[in-house]
This record gives sequence, C-alpha cells and structure tokens, in this order.
Amino acid sequence: MEHQDLRLNIVLVEPRIPQNTGNVARTCAATGARLHLVGPMGFTITDAKLKRAGLDYWHLLDITYYENSAEFFEKNAGGRFFYFSTKGQRVFSQVEYPNDAYLVFGREDAGLPEELLRQNQEYCVRLPMRQGLRSLNLSNTVAVGVYEVLRQWGYPKLQNQGQLTQYSWQEE
Repeated sequence: MEHQDLRLNIVLVEPRIPQNTGNVARTCAATGARLHLVGPMGFTITDAKLKRAGLDYWHLLDITYYENSAEFFEKNAGGRFFYFSTKGQRVFSQVEYPNDAYLVFGREDAGLPEELLRQNQEYCVRLPMRQGLRSLNLSNTVAVGVYEVLRQWGYPKLQNQGQLTQYSWQEE
C-alpha cells in the first residue's frame, strides 16, 4: 500500500469539552488525520476555548461536521469503524487497522451508546488501565489511538527526525 494512499479518520461523537476537541483537532492537523465532529456538541465551533486549544492548526484541518450520528453513519456507510471505549473487550494495540479506518470516540461524560457497542463488539477496543478508574482524558486517548495506527503504518508522510536550532547533532 502506497503511503500517499493511507488515510485515517477520527470521529468525535457529541463532544462536550471544547478544549478536548481543540486538542484533538491539533493532533489531527499534526498527523494528517481527518476529523469528523458529530453533533449535538456541548459548545459551538466559535467557542474561544476550542480555538485557543487548536488555533494555530485549525486552517490545516480536513474536518467534516454532522448534525447527528445517523447522518454520520449514513454518509460514511461501508467504513471500517473501531469504537474506543472503556467497555471494549480487546486491547487497541492488538488490532490491525486498515487504510481509511475510522477511530470513533464518545462523549467525555457518557462514552459511546452501549447499543452501538453491543452491535459492534468485535470492533470495540480499549486502552488498558487500572481497575476502578473511570477513563483517560478524551484527547489523550485519541492521541494514543492515532499514534498506534500511524506506528503500524510506518508513520506515513510524517517527519521522523528533528533537528536542533542552535547546535548540530554531530560533535565537532
């Protein structure tokens, strides 16, 4: 599979916290992932907190908005969906993610609907964590999921080496 053909989709279903969505938008912009925002949302896109978290990168986003989940699934019928949930039975890193995968994340306060999870249980994944804790922060979970997929794909189209601004990595 050619690197230029690989595409990753991040789906936030009814996000509630603008800073989380701004951070997710920043992750999507930095990695080239496509962002899908599914309403109703707990804020407006013009919210100052959202813009502050992702402002420098907002113009780099490939973003699509949907009124509700029904519209999202109708317009993306046939997609390969992976549902991230604390209720998932499989560890996220044990899944092989195909090109054009959709990583789906639910509301910060409620997650994804259990009916949706039950109907798609073989595609429900989780990040391991200590028992008794509710969940990780949404934007952190998205970042972990995104980078696992990109790791599997060999980090296509991403800069894999940095450089110092005042010094050389080479000893003189």
